[in-house]
Amino acid sequence: MIVKTLPPNSGSIQEDSRNGKTSPGELHIIDVVPEENGTQSLVVQSPRLLAARRDTQTAEPETRYNPLEIAAHYQNRPLQVLGRIFAVLRPTLSFVFGLWSDSKRGIVVKNDRRRAVQLRELLTRLGPAYIKIGQALSTRPDLVPPVYLEELTRLQDQLPPFPNEIAYQFIQEELGAPPQEIYAELSPQPIAAASLGQVYKGKLKTGEEVAVKVQRPDLRERITIDLYILRNLAAWVQKKFKRVRSDLVGILDELGDRIFEEMDYIHEGENAERFFELYGHIKDVYVPKIYWEYTNRRVLTMEWINGTKLTQTAEIRAQGIDARYLIEVGVQCSLRQLLEHGFFHADPHPGNLLATTDGKLAYLDFGMMSEIKPPQRYGLIEAIVHVVNRDFEGLAKDYVKLDFLSPETDLTPIIPAFARVFADAQGATVAELNIKSITDELSALMYEYPFRVPPYYALIIRSLVTLEGIAIFIDPNFKVLSEAYPYVSKRLLTDPAPELRASLQDLLFKDGRFRWNRLENLLKNARNSQDYDFNLVLNQGIEFLSSERGAFIRDKLVDESVNGLDALGKNILHNFTYLLRERVGLTAVNETPAATVEQQQTLEHIKRILNILRETRGFDPVELAPKIAQLLVNPGVQRLGQQVASRFTQKALARVIRQLLASE
Repeated sequence: MIVKTLPPNSGSIQEDSRNGKTSPGELHIIDVVPEENGTQSLVVQSPRLLAARRDTQTAEPETRYNPLEIAAHYQNRPLQVLGRIFAVLRPTLSFVFGLWSDSKRGIVVKNDRRRAVQLRELLTRLGPAYIKIGQALSTRPDLVPPVYLEELTRLQDQLPPFPNEIAYQFIQEELGAPPQEIYAELSPQPIAAASLGQVYKGKLKTGEEVAVKVQRPDLRERITIDLYILRNLAAWVQKKFKRVRSDLVGILDELGDRIFEEMDYIHEGENAERFFELYGHIKDVYVPKIYWEYTNRRVLTMEWINGTKLTQTAEIRAQGIDARYLIEVGVQCSLRQLLEHGFFHADPHPGNLLATTDGKLAYLDFGMMSEIKPPQRYGLIEAIVHVVNRDFEGLAKDYVKLDFLSPETDLTPIIPAFARVFADAQGATVAELNIKSITDELSALMYEYPFRVPPYYALIIRSLVTLEGIAIFIDPNFKVLSEAYPYVSKRLLTDPAPELRASLQDLLFKDGRFRWNRLENLLKNARNSQDYDFNLVLNQGIEFLSSERGAFIRDKLVDESVNGLDALGKNILHNFTYLLRERVGLTAVNETPAATVEQQQTLEHIKRILNILRETRGFDPVELAPKIAQLLVNPGVQRLGQQVASRFTQKALARVIRQLLASE
């Protein structure tokens, strides 16, 4: 008998990149197939391919979010929809009336734990869609009173579990055997229960500790009816209220896509592997391993992580771990997710971010992921640069590129409005503001002017605001924008993408003049980025300046370099003639004027930039000498040198001719 092995992915079987071994949990025998020569073959496949085959055979339409199919389903069930609407409204209105009644009787509602417990229980009863709203609120200490925050935090992983019997039945249906035959150990009760599933701690027959996630029963039915109602409500609001220009239906559909993907654990496992490939190399970021032999659509088996929630600061501190540092790691990872690869974790609440015992940041739950396309990624980088540098005209144009404003929109009144939003009376830099305050201010601005919110934006803001909420909980003075700008500066200086080169040009030049202070600011911030290196900037900078794409900046830099050399020469000559007249007594020698104020400022900028480069990681005078020798033979560098020498010579000759004519 021949054993055929078909890999989980489309290529050959992948070795486990963490330990260099093929995982024993990646294969699944599904059939015996007769060959043409009479022999038999065992066909071995992963559950991913098994599920794909089942999808093809049974054509399950509910595995993907399809609003038209959902609408067709519920249009014929008006009583079921009305029943759900009343089921949501009745307890919600009762809770709101209770809050109003308490306030009238002088009770401080925000400190009332009884009401906080009622809110948590209400969201739990209303189902997964509303639990996710509560999870988002649980990360906002700047919005939610501490008593309510504590209760809402329990929605992350302390929801009521469903019976073990149902969970065990799902395991058998999905994996083809009872739990006791698959796992060596399985906790008698779930150790965590969240909105879409519950988690057991287990151990494989091969000895690895694992987390086994099992999906809640009747999940699709409960999610789809809420999405149907909310989608119809969004469409009604868009139709009746013309002031609402955002695509609310598109935003709901984007959320629906993500939730349906989250209900498919095969898709979540693939997300985890892709996340590891893209971000697993980042210092102190850890991504758990997926065991594919024990994973299917409603059951996920992944590596068990021993860790502590980031919001449990006392416990983390007791282990000698710096929670603020881990938040910095999370911010840097999020920047790469949003601005570099575009594949990002859209649900980074505290239950999904753990501090491991060895001081790393572990990501969990890869069900709700999303993607942002390159044009939006570059647009976001440009917007951050323009915000930090208070270039509000550029920011207004960024909003056009990002589809918040139509190209025909008159930006004249919007530019000063941006200036008002980002004005800070206390004189702090924009980087010291937080995303929540900026979002709130922009929301008011978007209502006043013809903005529209594109669907992709909602999940980005959810991700950033949630992460910032955790950061504020750990350190109230944490500023995400301030932490982000070094990375953005590094990207501007090193990324060869034409969009970012154009943004760099716009940043460094205004009305044809070179803005040295902007270059200083970029270099200062970029050197604080973890993966910024002097040699990288030097090599890529030379490559860009010597190419056709860098012609504009090259010409302007040549002019500025000539001005700097001219100023240096003037100062040297001025000091020399002064010495001859005042110290030696040669009064026949005319004292040469020093550099102008503008030339002197250029010279000071160049000196400061040289100091910044000397203090940058990777700068080593010993290693720099051979690199300079290599650069000198570079045709692009030789062209630059020839241009500088030629223009400097022309300038010197022109000055000599002027002086001769003046003396005559």
